[in-house]
Parts: sequence; structure tokens; C-alpha cells
Amino acid sequence: MEPLVAAIDQGTSSTRFLVFNAKTAEVLSHHQVEINQSFPKEGWVEEDPREIMQSVYECMERTCEKLCQLNIDISNIKAVGVTNQRETTLVWDKETGEPLYNAIVWLDLRTQSTVERLINKAPGRNKNHLKHKTGLPISTYFSAVKLRWLLDNVEEVQQAVLSERAMFGTVDSWIIWCLTGGKYKGVHCTDVSNASRTMLFNIHTMDWDPELCRYFDVPMEILPKVRSSSEIYGWMKSGSLAGVPISGCLGDQSAALVGQMCFEEGQAKNTYGTGCFLLRNTGTKAVMSDHGLLTTVAYKMGKDKPACYALEGSVAIAGAVVRWLKDNMGIVKSSSEIETLAAAAGSSYGCYFVPAFSGLYAPYWEPSARGIICGLTQFTNRNHLAFAALEAVCFQTREILDAMNQDSGVPLTQLQVDGGMTSNRLLMQLQADILCMSVVRPTMAETTALGAAMAAGAAEGVEVWNLSPGHLPHIMSEKFTPQINSDESEFRFARWKKAVQRAMNWETTEPFCSANGFGKKMNGNPWGVPPTPPPIRADP
Repeated sequence: MEPLVAAIDQGTSSTRFLVFNAKTAEVLSHHQVEINQSFPKEGWVEEDPREIMQSVYECMERTCEKLCQLNIDISNIKAVGVTNQRETTLVWDKETGEPLYNAIVWLDLRTQSTVERLINKAPGRNKNHLKHKTGLPISTYFSAVKLRWLLDNVEEVQQAVLSERAMFGTVDSWIIWCLTGGKYKGVHCTDVSNASRTMLFNIHTMDWDPELCRYFDVPMEILPKVRSSSEIYGWMKSGSLAGVPISGCLGDQSAALVGQMCFEEGQAKNTYGTGCFLLRNTGTKAVMSDHGLLTTVAYKMGKDKPACYALEGSVAIAGAVVRWLKDNMGIVKSSSEIETLAAAAGSSYGCYFVPAFSGLYAPYWEPSARGIICGLTQFTNRNHLAFAALEAVCFQTREILDAMNQDSGVPLTQLQVDGGMTSNRLLMQLQADILCMSVVRPTMAETTALGAAMAAGAAEGVEVWNLSPGHLPHIMSEKFTPQINSDESEFRFARWKKAVQRAMNWETTEPFCSANGFGKKMNGNPWGVPPTPPPIRADP
């Protein structure tokens, strides 16, 4: 039997466990469990860390059962990789092993007033004040401000920090710590791709930055050790796969870049999940964007290998708009139904949907934006709304693709895509039409999990997966080509941009000042950052 490599894919809306053939990249078995999100207050998004771990264990055990039914020996699984929703922030107690609060999800907006105050205190009110170190704008999106909220507002977290029991991590750190023993000497680590999304990590020195930690007033002793994306971190301590090394770790978008085999400078992919993420490999050079994109660490494939960087266009709401139409509005009964409704309409008939539920991410970075639907008439029905929702995903991709082309100076000629939404053929055709370029979808949709498996299988001490160019597996794909003329595409895109302007500056968090000098905090939260963060030196 050829060697097998498994991957844990812990996303925003579900957890999956997949087992791949390390020679062919074929999926032999998998299991998926949905994750509940809670919305305790407007703009807040949380998940239960215990439920996340329970889903991981369940997916692993169910997949192993399925492999046994197929007469596949699970002892052939030589390594496990982890890929995860990025930025989502957890703090737990290393002595009890218990989380001290729910995970604050990347989409969460409770830190908006902190972000506004930080930007107001930055020289020139510049949201890119920390970009020379982090590659990121100051935003609610990243982990540092979420961690600051936990340190300021959750007494259990404060007490655990004082008694040196607190551990901070993104979802990858929590999973690896639990699987390698938890309170019984679990490994507290993260990889460079996840660390680069915290705003506490210097993407040039490749380590936690003491100055950034002082700026956010984060104690460095609670941070995980930063490791490469492909090395043995530890071994599974329980369950059917006890003794198997965990040897790959990548944030989900980095994992998709690897799974799409984008190892060459200039190669790019767009993933359609809860959000939408376009990444372009810039090689060993950290390229700074002038058009609202992020500079992020893509991967580091081994302790002694160089780090590779990417430019990233991040869109907060893609698949989440379908979930909203289903769960909040009852317009569709299942996610797959949206394609049928939209196809029945054939057009939005002038209806535009800007799903800025968590503000707008790239290229605007405007937390005050909110969702709007405009261009409604008496003719508009739910089919048109379904069509407008799909178009919104495509228009947002067009915006980040345009920014990417402007930054790189070398326009993409086709777009490689992956993620759950790509099974929607109408969406793929709309995307080709709106971009005026071909869209290429692999027939094997699980590229994120594949990337984590490749990193795990290639690790030193495992070495069952060869990542050299001549040995990469060939993945079959399908191409969607534009079916409308570019004038129509440009007209629709111009209308979309007009709708985006209508969504701007909707929500402010500090409209008045109260007697104590503090403004109204979002959702009544009187919290913030240290009164004056210590200065960050400008880039020399």
C-alpha cells in the first residue's frame, strides 16, 4: 500500500478530516462536521473551542472507521497536517486544559472602537502605521485586537495571565496543543503563516516582535513558539492515530496556495469559502501593496528553507452571504438551492447586494461599512436577490484582482479557483464573465486540505511526499470562459462600485462623549487599549 497522509481542515463553518494517497493526491476517505457559530451581540461572532476539538476528534475517528470498511490499513497514515481558519483567537488555561472564553472569530467586529482609537492615535491617522513590520493594516480582522479585548474584558483571562497559566493561540495552536497531550505536556506552537496574521509577528525577522507586543500590551510569555509550516511538531497522543506525527501546519489560505501547486513567483489562486481570498506568490520577497492588499507569509517548507510571501486580497463575506440568505432570511432552504434560484432569474435586473456584514475588507479596509441591497423595484423577487448575492462574490473578487494586477504590474491571464462555493457552476460562469478572463477549477475541490497534507508528508523525518516540480501530482481541471462582452461586464462593475460607495461610513462607534470622557462603545463595551500605545519606530 502506498503511504497515506491525513489533513485536519478546521474552517469557519465546518471541520473536515481527509486522507490522501501521497503519490497521487487522491482522497481515499473523509468526514465533515458543521460548526455552530454564536452571535451574542450585534457584530460579535464566537465559536466554542470545545466543540471545535470535539469535531476534530469525531471527524478523525469516523474517517478511520470508513477506511477500515474499505479494507485500508490506517497504519499507512504516516503524518497529519493541520489547516485552519486564520486570525480566530483563543486563550486557554494550560493547567486545566480548559478554554477561558469562546473563540473570537476573524469576522468579529467587537474591537471596532479599539481599532478606531488606535488609528486616531497613529501618526497622520494612518491605518498602515504598522504595515512595515506586519504587512497588515490596523483592523478588527487580526488577532492582536481580539486578544486585547480578552485581556481587558474577561476576568478569567486576566487571572490566568497573572498566575502564568494563560496560553494564547489561533485555532491551529489549540488543535496541535490538544492533540499532542494538552495539559499533559502538549506542544504550544504555531507556524509562520498563522503567526503573520496576528499583528504581533514581524514578517521580516520571522518572529514575535517585542515592540509590537508592547504596542498592544500583550505579554510575550503567553504566545506560542513559531515554527516552519513543515516539520514534526509532536505526535498524536490518543485515538486511532496515536503515535502519528503532526508535521504540517498552514493557515487555510496558505494551504490552498500550496494545494493549487502555486510554488512559483507570480502564481495565484482564489478560494471561495466563508470569505473570499486571492493570494499571489511573490517568492522570497515581501512585496508591499499600494492598493489595499495585505502582505502575508505564504509558507516556509522546513526549518532551514526560506520563507515565501504572498500578496493577499481578503473579502470577508462570500459563502457567508448564502448562509445569511438561508439562516437569517429563509430565502433558500439549502446552500445548493441558490444556484437554482439565481439561474431562474438569469439576471439581477439592476439589483445590487453589498454584503458588508463585517465592514469591508480589501481593498477598502473600511470597518464602518454595512451591508446594503439597492436598485430594488416592485419586479424584484427572491430569485433576483439570489443572483445579486452570487454577483456580489464575483464583483468583490474583481476588485481584489484589479488591485493585485496594479500592484504586480503583471496582470493574471486566468484565475485558478477552489473552495466550497466553486461547485456552483453559475457562480463560476458569472466570475469568468465579470473578470473577462478564464476561470480554472480543479476537479478535486479539497485543495486546502491537500496543501496541509503535502506540507505534512514532505516534512523532514516523514518524507513521503515529494514537492519538487517534477514530482507534483497532476490535478485535472475544468475551464469557464467569458460569455458576455466586456462592455456589459464593465457597466455592471461600475454600478457595483456605486453601490459600494452607498455602503460606506454607515456605522460609527463613538457618536457622542459621556461625562467620563469616553464615547459610546460598540455594544456598550467600555474597553480599549492602553491610553497611549508606545510608539512604533518608522521603517529606517
